[in-house]
Amino acid sequence: QVHLVESGGGLVQPGGSLRLSCAGSGFNPEHYVMGWVRQAPGKEREGVACILRPGGNTFHAPSLKGRFTISRDIVKNTVSLQMEDLEPDDTGIYYCVADPIWTATMTRPDRFSAWGQGIQVTVSS
Repeated sequence: QVHLVESGGGLVQPGGSLRLSCAGSGFNPEHYVMGWVRQAPGKEREGVACILRPGGNTFHAPSLKGRFTISRDIVKNTVSLQMEDLEPDDTGIYYCVADPIWTATMTRPDRFSAWGQGIQVTVSS
C-alpha cells in the first residue's frame, strides 16, 4: 500500500518561507511521480507541483510565479516543496500525492491516485 506522510507545515508571516516534506513508502519511487496539491477554504483542490525524478521532468503551477520549488530524493523516497515569498492566499491544506508513471498526468497532480493526510499551512500576520 502506498503511504505518504507530510511534515513541515505551520504558521508563517506573509513574505516568509516554509519547507514541506513528504516521506513515501509502499512503492518503488522509480515508478512513481510525486507531487503536491493544496486546497484553500471554499476552493477546489489545486495542483501545485510534481516531479518525476531528480533533474527530471517537473511541473510547477504557473500561478505560483516561481515562488515554489519541488525537489526529490529517490533513495530516501522523499519529496519536498520549498515555499518562498508566501502570501495569505497560499493558506490551506497541502497534500503530498503520488501516481504511477504510466498513469500520471504531470500538469494535473490533483488527479493523482495516492494522497497523504494533508498538512496545514497558514500565512498570516
